[in-house]
Amino acid sequence: MSLHITTGGEAALTNQGRVTDVKPASGESAPTFDIAPPSGWFDINFHEMWMYRELLYSLVWRDLKVRYKQTAIGVGWVIIQPFCTMLVFSFFFGRLAKMPSQGLPYPVFYYCALLPWMYFASALANSTNTIVEQERVITKVYFPRVLLPTSAVLSGLVDFTVSLMMLIGMMFYYHLTPRVTALLLPVFLLMAVATALGTGLWLSALNAIYRDVRYAIPFIVQFWMFASPVAYPSTLVPAQWRWLYGLNPMAGVIEGFRWALTGHGQPPGPLLFASGAMVAVLLFGGLLYFKNMEGTIADRM
Repeated sequence: MSLHITTGGEAALTNQGRVTDVKPASGESAPTFDIAPPSGWFDINFHEMWMYRELLYSLVWRDLKVRYKQTAIGVGWVIIQPFCTMLVFSFFFGRLAKMPSQGLPYPVFYYCALLPWMYFASALANSTNTIVEQERVITKVYFPRVLLPTSAVLSGLVDFTVSLMMLIGMMFYYHLTPRVTALLLPVFLLMAVATALGTGLWLSALNAIYRDVRYAIPFIVQFWMFASPVAYPSTLVPAQWRWLYGLNPMAGVIEGFRWALTGHGQPPGPLLFASGAMVAVLLFGGLLYFKNMEGTIADRM
């Protein structure tokens, strides 16, 4: 069902649809707005998302301000969390379990994996809850709902950048210099962003309907971490099964990030291609599912 509005002033948009066309009505000087819900699974309006880019910037900035408001340490938590986890992993998996580290010092080996992993885990948790947290907003005014999980994913890049500076300093401490392969880091970071966004779109839409999804998130994140090469290298997986292991998109991201920054170990190869294909499936499928649910989310919350 669509709504046809002719107005000489500003139009108040609700959560029932979106502006699909703006044109002068026949014989009238006032503009005409056609507001209609998505017409099908593949009705993705990227132009509309671009029109709301300033709103996306505001949402990202708001997330950053809320995250560190009234905190004693502030952005220091970005460094403390992965650093403490790295110490625990280095002692138990490194010193005691003697996990192979591809010729890298254990602190660098684990920090290289924890950096993209903690960004992904944080972005996934934040994007999953964002629709429910903004229930009062999305039930009163229309804007592309996809901007909410997107802003949660993008705001984590600031924390990632701060932690990356810590990792570079750690590498210089151990007399390791970034290799030319570090130029590929943006590719692996983009894969991490796409994985977090794709999964977040699926879970945020489901969480708006089934609130117990948020209780499953800690379990999902914990299980996913041990299914990813964070505490161990992917070389422990038999070569003939490595492409199957790569269906975990974070496997290719973590191994690729570690290899690109340090130059140690083997290029991800088949594992990376499998992960890349899975990232594309997650992102495209998540976007389609979220857009299909977007028109009814406000009514079902």
